[in-house]
Order: sequence, then structure tokens, then C-alpha cells
Amino acid sequence: MDIQDSQRKTETIAVIGLGYVGLPLSVMLGEKGFYVTGIDLDTNRVMKLQQGRSYIGDIDDTTLKKVTDSGHFHATTNFDAIKAVDAIIICVPTPLTQHKTPDVSFIMSAGMEISARLQKGQLVILESSTFPGTSKEVLLPILKKGGLKVGTDFFLANSPERIDPGNKNFRVDEIPKVIGGVTEQCRDKALALYQKIYREVVPVSSTEAAELTKLLENTFRFVNISFINEMAMLCDQLKVDIWEVISAAATKPYGFTPFYPGPGIGGHCIPVDPIYLQWKLQQYETSSAFITISDQINTKMIDYIVTRTEELLKPTQTLSSAKILIYGITYKKDVADIRDSPTLEIMKQFIQKGATVSYHDPYIPQLTILEHSMTSVALTENLLSEMDCVIILTDHSSIPLDKILHHAQLVFDTRNVTKGHQGTAHVVRLGEGDNL
Repeated sequence: MDIQDSQRKTETIAVIGLGYVGLPLSVMLGEKGFYVTGIDLDTNRVMKLQQGRSYIGDIDDTTLKKVTDSGHFHATTNFDAIKAVDAIIICVPTPLTQHKTPDVSFIMSAGMEISARLQKGQLVILESSTFPGTSKEVLLPILKKGGLKVGTDFFLANSPERIDPGNKNFRVDEIPKVIGGVTEQCRDKALALYQKIYREVVPVSSTEAAELTKLLENTFRFVNISFINEMAMLCDQLKVDIWEVISAAATKPYGFTPFYPGPGIGGHCIPVDPIYLQWKLQQYETSSAFITISDQINTKMIDYIVTRTEELLKPTQTLSSAKILIYGITYKKDVADIRDSPTLEIMKQFIQKGATVSYHDPYIPQLTILEHSMTSVALTENLLSEMDCVIILTDHSSIPLDKILHHAQLVFDTRNVTKGHQGTAHVVRLGEGDNL
């Protein structure tokens, strides 16, 4: 290999999986001058990207088109592109099975595609969130099938993604990157690449330490959100405003981190990562009591939203004959993502109890619940006035709050977005007790 070709290859990266992690990463790498090949099995995704159309809210078409037109990014379904790159970054999904056990089939599938094409000197980095041991116990044996030796012939590292969809405060490269290698040589190889990309790189002693770092981050949030959700349910009984209490507690300059209640936990990481950790712990015949209790509380909160709505409708209305309008069904504000959104389960329960349910979400025009095809309805004055209860489950920035407050008969606010607004006598906020 001549010097010119060597320089070219060190600037060439393949990203496997072009979802909420892989696409923003690919575009950022392209903007930094790397030549990136994005690989995804979804032909519709690849076709859109080839046309310069983004399906991820954090990446606009203009930004995408700029890196594609410059030749620094192109998408394909063909894994043969792996043969020509210096580094391969895996950003595939790691969901839970229906039995709430880790599903690493996407990692294994990507590993097999890489193994069939792995070249000497290549670096493989797993960014998908997963349980400690995945890199060494699941991915490494697959990559070694071709006879290459890790640490000398090829290099394997783990650097868990820290993408926060919808967060405009931090660019991808501004978030410190944790890296652990299967061997010291693997870690150093990954550091050499990622130091060219990220402002700060944090090396750790092993891939297991890197994998557990991500699970610790999200389990911390999982436990604390669950705790504050339990406090909200208790405050309803105590008739004390949880939002006022959190605000007061947050004035303490040390020893307290504010978390806020809501209808439950959703998204691609927080509901999943702690369960991955719990599954791994069970292999050692132990478990985390905090994760177990927190998971129970999250489920309880979904049930609580339904029963609380039923209570608010009494004595004039039964849930089985009520017209319910849900505002916001995505798992977080201003993001077109319904993965593991608690709203979906809440809507299912309302429908199963006989309520007539409709929804409005500017990011999700259509969805299917219990084999019912639903379309986001327009928030007209007539529609709002006809509803027995409007429930705010996601606090999108575009929420027409004044319109809802003026025309709805009853508003159940689970996000505290009505705080400070006039004319809220018909509004009940989660965690403040019944003020009707």
C-alpha cells in the first residue's frame, strides 16, 4: 500500500445503522472531512438519503445534502463497502424482546457481515448500548471466525453512544466520548481516531467498563425519574404540589438534582438499558433492587394516569362513555419518536376500557393502536369543547395552550405546562392533588 492510499484509508469510515445515532454521527464525520459510507438494510431509508432527504429531526435536508454533494457521505445497503474502509462503527438497535431480555441479534448480524469482509488493520467500534461483556462475549467471537487476531490483525473497541435526540445545546462532537478496548492496542487505535473527532475522549480500562458506563448513566436517570414519579402519586394523596416542592428543593446549591414527573419513561435508552444491566446481573445470580422497584413504578405510573383520569371524570362521566383527547404521543418533546412511549400503553388502556380516544401530535401524523388506524386530529375549537377530557402527555413547544385552556372542559396536565397560565380552574396537574 503506498503512502497516498494509506492516507485515504485512514479518512474512510463505515457506519452500520443509520438511525437516531448512526445518521447524526455519519453527517458529523462527513462535515469534519472524513469519507463516510453509511450502511442500512432499510431500502427506503437509503433511498431517501441518496435523494438528500433526512428522516431524522436533528438532521435537516440542507445539512445532509451538503455532505452528500461533497462526496463525504453516501448511503448504501451493500456491506461490501466495509472492505475499503479503515474503521467500522456499529450503531444498530439493541431493543428488548417481548420477554424483556436483551435482543443483540442486530449486533450479531452486523458482526457476521463484518467478519465476512474484515481486512487486516481495520478498527471496529461498537457504539450500540448493551450489557457489559457484549463486545468480548458476543461480537469478538464472530469477528475472529476469519482467523484474524484481535489486537494485532484487527482492533475492537466499545464507545457507547451519547446521542440525545432533540437536544440543541450540544453538538455530537461536544459530548465527551468514553472508549474501552478489548486490548490496550485496540483502545489506543480507537483513541487515535476519536481524538480527531471529539473535543474530549475518556479512555477506560476495558470494553466492559465502557459498556457499563452507558448503563450507569441511564440507570441513574431511570431510578430517579421513577422515584419522582412515585412522589408525584404520593403528592396527589397528600394534596401537596410536587412541582412547587421540586422547585423549592432545587434552590439547594449542593446534594440535590431536580427530576420531574411525567406519564412514564420512554425512548430508545432509559427504559431499556437498566433491564440490560439487570439481565446481566442475573447471570451472576444477583440483581438490582433499585432497578426492579423502578421498573414496577414506571408500569404503575401508566396505570395511574388511566385511573386518575377515571377519578377526574366522576361523578358526571364514566370512562367507558368518555371522549378523551391526548395531546402529544412521542416519548419526549419536539422529537418524532414513539419508541417505548408510555403514551401508547395509556391509549391502549383507554380504548380497552371503552373510551373514545383521539390524539394530536404535530410529529406523528398517523399510528396504529390495537389494530385501530388513527390520524392526528386538528385542534379545532369545536373538537376541544366536545372532549370530556384533554390529557397533556408530551409538552411539545408548539402546544396551543391558550386555545386548549379556553375551549376544553377538563384538562389533565401531566407535564406542568399550564403553570402560571390564567383560567386554569378546570385544570388538574399531575402531583398536585384534586383542585376541582
